[in-house]
Amino acid sequence: MSCYLLSIFCPVTVTCLYLTIVFPSVSQCARVWIPDAEEVWKSAELTKDYKNGDASLLLMLEDGTNIEHKLDPKTKNLPYLRNPDILVGENDLTALSYLHEPAVLHNLKVRFIDSKLIYTYCGIVLVAINPYETLPIYGTDIINAYSGQNMGDMDPHIFAVAEEAYKQMARDERNQSIIVSGESGAGKTVSAKYAMRYFATVSGSASEANVEEKVLASNPIMEAIGNAKTTRNDNSSRFGKYIEIGFDNRYRIIGANMRTYLLEKSRVVFQADEERNYHIFYQLCASSHLPEFKTLKLSSANDFLYTRQGRSPVIDGVDDTKELCTTRNAFTLLGINESYQMGLFQVLAAILHLGNVEIKDRDSDSSLIPPNNRHLTAFCDLVGVTYQDMAQWLCHRKLKTATETYIKPLPRLQATNARDALSKHIYAKLFNWIVEHVNKALITNVKQHSFIGVLDIYGFETFEINSFEQFCINYANEKLQQQFNMHVFKLEQEEYMKEQIPWTLIDFYDNQPCINLIEAKMGILDLLDEECKMPKGTDDSWAQKLYNTHLKTCSLFEKPRMSNRAFIIQHFADKVEYQCEGFLEKNKDTVNEEQINVLKASKFDLLVELFQDEEKATSPTGQVPGTGGRTRLSIKPDKGRDKSSKEHKKTVGCQFRNSLQMLMETLNATTPHYVRCIKPNDFKLAFSFDPKRAVQQLRACGVLETIRISAAGFPSRWTYQEFFSRYRVLMKQKDYNHFKDQDKYQFGKTKIFFRAGQVAYLEKLRADKLRAACIRIQKTIRCWLARKKYLRKRSAAITIQRFTRGYQARCLAKFMRRTQAATIIQKYQRMYVERKRYRQKQAAALAMQTILRAYMARQKYQLLREHKAVIIQKHIRGWLARCWYKRCLYSIVYLQCCIRRMRARRELKKLKIEARSVEHFKKLNKGMENKIMQLQRKIDEQNKENRSISERLIGLENSYSTESERMRSELSRLRGVEEDAKNKSNQVVSLQDELERLRKELSATQQEKKTIEDWAQTYRDEMEKMVSELKDQNGMLKTEKDDLNRLIQEQKETQQLETDLNEERSRYQNLLTEHLRLEEKYDDLKEEMEKSRHMVSTVKMVAKHGVNHNLSCGLFFFLLGKCSPNIYHVMQDVTRGIDTSLTLKLQKRLTELEQEKQSLRNELENKEEQNVKIPNRPPFIVTITLSVFTSQRQELESENKKLKHDLAEMRQSLLGDAATGAGAPGSPAYKVLLDQLNASCEELEVRKEEVLILRSQLVSQKEAMHHKVKTAFNVLGLILSAISICSFTSSCTSPPFTQPSRIFFCYCVVHVALCCVSVRSAAPDFHKLNEDGELWLVNQGLKETIRLLEHQLQTQRRSYDNEVEALRGELQNVKEENNRQQQLLAQNLQLPPEARIEASLQHEITRLTNENLDLMEQLEKQDRTIRKLKKQAVCMEKDFQGMLEYKKEDELKLVKNLILELKPRGVAVNLIPGLPAYILFMCLRHADYVNDDQKVRTLLTSTINSIKKILKKRGDDFETVSFWLANTCRFLHCLKQYSGDEAFMKHNTSRQNEHSLSNFDLAEYRQVISDLAIQIYQQLIKCMENILQPMIVSGMLEHETIQGVSGVKPTGLRKRTSSIADEGTYTLDSILRQLSAFHSTMCQHGTDPELIKQVVKQQFYIIGAVTLNNLLLRKDMCSWSKGMQIRYNVSQLEEWLRDKGLMTCGAKETLEPLIQAAQLLQVKKKTDEDAEAICSMCQALTTAQIVKVLNLYTPVNEFEERVSVAFIRTIQVLHSRYINTSPQLLMDTKMIYPVTFPFNPSSLALETIQIPSSLNLGFLTRV
Repeated sequence: MSCYLLSIFCPVTVTCLYLTIVFPSVSQCARVWIPDAEEVWKSAELTKDYKNGDASLLLMLEDGTNIEHKLDPKTKNLPYLRNPDILVGENDLTALSYLHEPAVLHNLKVRFIDSKLIYTYCGIVLVAINPYETLPIYGTDIINAYSGQNMGDMDPHIFAVAEEAYKQMARDERNQSIIVSGESGAGKTVSAKYAMRYFATVSGSASEANVEEKVLASNPIMEAIGNAKTTRNDNSSRFGKYIEIGFDNRYRIIGANMRTYLLEKSRVVFQADEERNYHIFYQLCASSHLPEFKTLKLSSANDFLYTRQGRSPVIDGVDDTKELCTTRNAFTLLGINESYQMGLFQVLAAILHLGNVEIKDRDSDSSLIPPNNRHLTAFCDLVGVTYQDMAQWLCHRKLKTATETYIKPLPRLQATNARDALSKHIYAKLFNWIVEHVNKALITNVKQHSFIGVLDIYGFETFEINSFEQFCINYANEKLQQQFNMHVFKLEQEEYMKEQIPWTLIDFYDNQPCINLIEAKMGILDLLDEECKMPKGTDDSWAQKLYNTHLKTCSLFEKPRMSNRAFIIQHFADKVEYQCEGFLEKNKDTVNEEQINVLKASKFDLLVELFQDEEKATSPTGQVPGTGGRTRLSIKPDKGRDKSSKEHKKTVGCQFRNSLQMLMETLNATTPHYVRCIKPNDFKLAFSFDPKRAVQQLRACGVLETIRISAAGFPSRWTYQEFFSRYRVLMKQKDYNHFKDQDKYQFGKTKIFFRAGQVAYLEKLRADKLRAACIRIQKTIRCWLARKKYLRKRSAAITIQRFTRGYQARCLAKFMRRTQAATIIQKYQRMYVERKRYRQKQAAALAMQTILRAYMARQKYQLLREHKAVIIQKHIRGWLARCWYKRCLYSIVYLQCCIRRMRARRELKKLKIEARSVEHFKKLNKGMENKIMQLQRKIDEQNKENRSISERLIGLENSYSTESERMRSELSRLRGVEEDAKNKSNQVVSLQDELERLRKELSATQQEKKTIEDWAQTYRDEMEKMVSELKDQNGMLKTEKDDLNRLIQEQKETQQLETDLNEERSRYQNLLTEHLRLEEKYDDLKEEMEKSRHMVSTVKMVAKHGVNHNLSCGLFFFLLGKCSPNIYHVMQDVTRGIDTSLTLKLQKRLTELEQEKQSLRNELENKEEQNVKIPNRPPFIVTITLSVFTSQRQELESENKKLKHDLAEMRQSLLGDAATGAGAPGSPAYKVLLDQLNASCEELEVRKEEVLILRSQLVSQKEAMHHKVKTAFNVLGLILSAISICSFTSSCTSPPFTQPSRIFFCYCVVHVALCCVSVRSAAPDFHKLNEDGELWLVNQGLKETIRLLEHQLQTQRRSYDNEVEALRGELQNVKEENNRQQQLLAQNLQLPPEARIEASLQHEITRLTNENLDLMEQLEKQDRTIRKLKKQAVCMEKDFQGMLEYKKEDELKLVKNLILELKPRGVAVNLIPGLPAYILFMCLRHADYVNDDQKVRTLLTSTINSIKKILKKRGDDFETVSFWLANTCRFLHCLKQYSGDEAFMKHNTSRQNEHSLSNFDLAEYRQVISDLAIQIYQQLIKCMENILQPMIVSGMLEHETIQGVSGVKPTGLRKRTSSIADEGTYTLDSILRQLSAFHSTMCQHGTDPELIKQVVKQQFYIIGAVTLNNLLLRKDMCSWSKGMQIRYNVSQLEEWLRDKGLMTCGAKETLEPLIQAAQLLQVKKKTDEDAEAICSMCQALTTAQIVKVLNLYTPVNEFEERVSVAFIRTIQVLHSRYINTSPQLLMDTKMIYPVTFPFNPSSLALETIQIPSSLNLGFLTRV
């Protein structure tokens, strides 16, 4: 086969020969790759120049070792050159300048180990390396980031491949396939799972149906029954599967279909060491303790042969019990009920028991099963077969000949193999049944428009012992590799033809000969099938046939030297040796037919279903089972032959070949996408890279083949603009062409193409040029710095000299000044000493004179004082004392009089009360009796006391006489002692002298002690003072600390409260969004259902007129397709397409509406029956009754409003009293107010009930009036008589006929007369009876009279009711007062006299307080009435009151002209902002003014619904959404401003306060309108996001705002040719212009400034989040120059904020993460100090984001350096100390800040608003 490439050499030869030709002498320091046994390839550097003809190279390895590398003497090929460091770590391997195996391996290793990146592109192939670690790169935020992006714009990812497939399916209308291949343990299943998760998320159906949940739920089921633990993988898929995910014409998931290939059935009966059987067996054994599994008779996995052979029944970190719960939940989700699940588990348990059936030798040719084998018994019980039949056919087989049938016993070995074959066959059938039912659950009735297939297939395998399974796997990989090669060549051809690059055909390695060797006629599979048909065919005979057929004719087939039972095939990846043993047996896959017949006769329904005919058991998709299973093909069987025999003759190889052919046909009909999974090591170590294993897999999976194809052509491709931007530094006139050979590059239409290595050469030239420029710049800068340093030193020396000389001059001047100053000081000091001596003498003389003169004056004063002053003082003091005594005496007498008078009055009042009380006399008598008894008792006690006292007196007299005698004797003794005392008095004198001396000594000692104590006290006082001062300071510090802590805590609490408030507001607004979405969906469904009903009715009408039924059905479906192409899906959604919760809500709402409709219908029927009973009721009687009810309703409503107002005032007064303490609970005032509050509440409830009753009666009467009014009047005589009677009653002066009675009498007379006339037959029209119109005039006069009488009657009745109600209230108050007085009187009688007086005073105070409160309430009511009347008077005086009147029938016209058909642009430009809101509010004011409740409600409801309708219709138009957001907010502000609430009336003028609403409280509608404003705001944000989203990445990241700063990195520019072309390049100016357009539009519409700030903040958050997310997912954007571009762009955004005056809106803070990321790209990243600086700087970034940026950091120039792994680890450790570590990588771009609507009153007067004629609102009347 041939292809278009430009060379005829293999990749190695191309590269090496190119080096030899282009570089005949390689210079020193060139870096190359040399082979290595351990690391495959090692990097080395030339230490000596190479010249053409040298036999070896002198190299130095990276560790410093010098070696000599010898060249091949035949080819003289040089080693591979290394790419420049700037190219290492590329996203696409084909972008490398040198394309060869070591460069690919090194690039993958650097990305995987250093950057922790597991995905890499290799052309159209995505290489995925298994990290053996859970990474946070598969969340919903990552999916959203990749959704809608081109494949080459983002970093490599499985989501990028899935997005490319989804995008091509939608654009090209072509089915897609994702082929995932790799070794066991490489991560194929996980990659396929993530691809399906991506489709389920982005298809738009995740919230509407559960189809994608079922698709994902099939994974745990298939993993349980098809995955097992191997030595390489704990969850290895032992089968291949191809899942077709179906999409409808709106590209939403509608279903899926699964095909399986090559199930490894041998694992059921055998496992190698450290391996397990399929997971489901271990899950059942681990859950055997559950009650529902007791009947399965299971136990531990070590107890069964089929689960213990691998000796590894447990996987670390896996709980098999929980996994079984997950599997059962998945079964339930897919519709497999509990009974079927238990049946499946029953069959699986039976397989385990069958494996434990022990078969023993009977003799050498036969075997037997011992009787009562418990495992066979359990097997038979579980599958419902007889023990004898199964035991016989496990040890025997039936042989059929042409005439007879023989039963042959089997040896033990053959019987054991037959048992295992039966187990494998049962499991294969069970596997197929589960796959079939999974497909049934995933299938849908909706027509599939397209699909994306995900192929999870095994990769190329080679082991030490390779058998039939490896042969089939490698055969499948040969077919897939051929398809891959063809697709790669096709894409390359399209690229070259698109760019008009000349190309020629070349020969290349094609694996078609290998495929022919396997599947062609007389190929390996044909010979195998032929040998299987031979009665005595063996593996050895088959091997000999292979040797004889292919050994000499095919170069790809070889025979091992040391074996005659093996063969070798040269596959595209490697040579593989296959052992022939077991090929025939596995290809036949024979099962004893009698065993199958026994199972078919089972009583177990599920088992019988498993063994039905293939046509009945086949899958709807025609899927194929695995190895040994039956291939399910949609091929009709030959009717002339037995189906079962035919099926048994079909071999496994034939089945697999057919299924593989079907797969290839499917893949060829789709656009393929390739994912190659690589296993980095065999020990499952996280981020550990084994080069040997990696290279082996790269060679096997086709990655190097892609490299080979790319290297043979022009792998490096640039757009002209990027090439010029990168290499314009090399452009000079004299050397503009650096390539002498024209074959090294080609010019395309949009790109320039280079051969391999040319980009590296250009990079070298560019680096040399930049290095020379840098040296020149450094030279100039260093010269400038040196000169600047010299000038600075010279200036410093001159400055030092100047300061030194100045210092010396200042010192001399200072000495001279000091000398002069010393002389002056001495002069003045001497003068001061002499003057002081003179003044001392003068002062002493004056002191002596003063003392002498004072002594003489005192002597004279003493003489005068003794004779004159004493006499005057004596008389004055006597007079003052007498005056004071008289005043005191008068005051005491007066006070006694007052007190006695007060006591007398109290006693008199007490006696009066007691005199009126009967109880008093009873108590008095009772008290007198008690007092008499007490006196009697007291007399007895006094008698007893007198007797005791007399006895004591006698005792005392006796003791007195005795004491007298004793005292006399004592007196005589004392006289003797006196004599002795006189003798000793002389001694006392001497002792006194001694005592006096001691006292003097003591006084001296005390004086010393006192001095010491004084000093100690002084010291103690000083210390205590110091301690107290320290304590005070400490207390002050503690107080300050406590205050600071309290402030900090309050700030924290405030911040926490603000955060909680924002979160709550955000949750509420999210609920509003969800509610709006459900409402819109409900409306859409209702509209679609209405359309479908209309079409059904149309079809019925057509059929009714005699049209053919088929024609009518065709017409129906034709209309169905014309009206709504998706109506079929909508009808499907009614039953299952929508969310279950939504369905239940809609059903519940429908039930409520039906019940309400039925109740209204019943009520209408009842009213009609009542009206039928009175058929001739006069219509004006109905009118009178309605007017009565209307007046009563209005009266009750006004009374209701009044009671509400009174209730509010009472509550406020109660709260005020409670605040001041006057109305504390328990006080009389509090009780009175509480009673009034309760009474008001009860009255309010009664009034509400009456209003509701009257409303219902009014509605029913109106309905009856409309249906029963008749116009037949002939009542002239009776009217005249009634008028005469009225005249008579009015002239009557008798007392019984008062005015109310006269009115009532007239009313009764007229009513009776009309009723009498109504009984008569209907008279002719009175216009016909009296042509002159006299009768009509009389009728009109009668009507006016009736209205007058009715009005008077209503007035009288109302006044009468008011009087009765007032009297009842007064009576009730009197009763309550009486009861209270009685209670107080009873309480006072029980109190003592003093307490009674206090209680009476307290009662009087309470009564006066209540009276004062009542008077205050009356006064306030009068004041309110006066104010209301004044307002009405002012309103009557003025012409226009700011109200607009409209008729009820004009409401729809108002809404239509003002909302639905209004063009926002004309209103915003020509009229005042918010005009529609003002007009609606003025209409609402008039409805409130006339007290029309129904009109208010309908107007508000119509307004809200119309705004929702227009937003639904034109929700994508920013101008419309902004316009109605501004008007909705203005309408909300008007409702607040004119609500009458004082909080909203502070900024109103007096005229605006007069325009407040007077009759209705619209607080509930304010909340509804606020919710509507929130919904409009969120719609505005989504609209802006849709407009800004395409601009952000291009304008903020890709566009070079500063030209020349951002050098484009030398990439290969190998984006997918199928990627969508850019619609246009956006710049930062585009974003700023769009922001300005948004801002100007909102300002023109009159949006509140605070709301504009919130909108701008949200805009900047979206810009920052989208930019940062793309930065984190694009390696090519993480560079120093890009950081500078981002910072410049952010500064431009800040400048825009500054120009608009929006710096304080918080928008700048939302860009902080982006700013810090840009700074992170520019700062130094080497030392620990740099790490500390980065951590302190990047507070707004998470640790994951910082690490991601550092890993992605890519040098654009070779002067930059990569970030080391050690530095990144240091950042991870340090950053956790600054902020809490968070796993969040991407910002949530869908997050919307909670919005608030601060009150913004309008200064515009309503009466000044003019309605323009352009609005077509001429039906509105100004009031």
